[in-house]
Amino acid sequence: MIIGIDVGGSTTKIVGVKNGCISHPMFVKAADPVTSLFGAFGKYIYDHSIPLSEVEQVMLTGVGSSYIQQPLYGLPTARTDEFIANGLSAQYATGLDKLMVVSMGTGTSFVRVENEEIRHVGGIGIGGGTLMGLSRLLLHTQDILWVSELAEKGDLRNVDLQIQDICRTSLPGLPLDATASLLGKLDNNASPEDLALGLMHMVLQSIGQAAVLSAMEMGIRDFVLIGNLTQLPQCRPVFETIGQMYDVRFIIPEYAEYQTAIGAALVYIKKIETSLVRE
Repeated sequence: MIIGIDVGGSTTKIVGVKNGCISHPMFVKAADPVTSLFGAFGKYIYDHSIPLSEVEQVMLTGVGSSYIQQPLYGLPTARTDEFIANGLSAQYATGLDKLMVVSMGTGTSFVRVENEEIRHVGGIGIGGGTLMGLSRLLLHTQDILWVSELAEKGDLRNVDLQIQDICRTSLPGLPLDATASLLGKLDNNASPEDLALGLMHMVLQSIGQAAVLSAMEMGIRDFVLIGNLTQLPQCRPVFETIGQMYDVRFIIPEYAEYQTAIGAALVYIKKIETSLVRE
């Protein structure tokens, strides 16, 4: 079994790959990356009764992997670039030769994949961290699942300024309900439900628009969404609307939130160069 681990600042995602099959993806939260990593690995092998002798390789990636300076439990351990992992996993999950990976984490990164070439083209500082910070400030919570449930009862027309609010007729390529200004109608009378939906929409639409702009003149029509934000019920309809507007396709693959960890395992399987973790 190849173990792929995506080490974040406080959340670690782990997945096993055996005989080409994804096995038991899971995540663990902790106060720091090292605690999160060792907690995730220990829980993974214990919960699934995996003997250490069955683990051929441990592959690390993610911002927190730089804190790991010794092999895990004496097992062969290596580190790989997060962007390479994202590109490999998205290509593996979709079977596409040409695509843009939109990795929605604390912020958002864009990775271009074209055949064997994987290149990080940029990113924006808007993502789950933005949503959490604004929710803490405006809704007095950082429980994103609760914010998402609240947003299900909201109405965007009460918080976003739409084309129909400022123009009698639709503009070329823009329907009347297209957004003219995110949170442009927000005032002190907005309900918590409307505010929650407005925050969700602001973050997701900003990411979608930036993704499309990042691929201008590249001939890319397929965008693969990965990361935790893909699991929010508001995600799919927002990106479907953007896709229709720009005539592109947004794809949310199976195990979308675990794709970086899956990609780390694929780096080893495909024999791509890695950085060994030694004593």
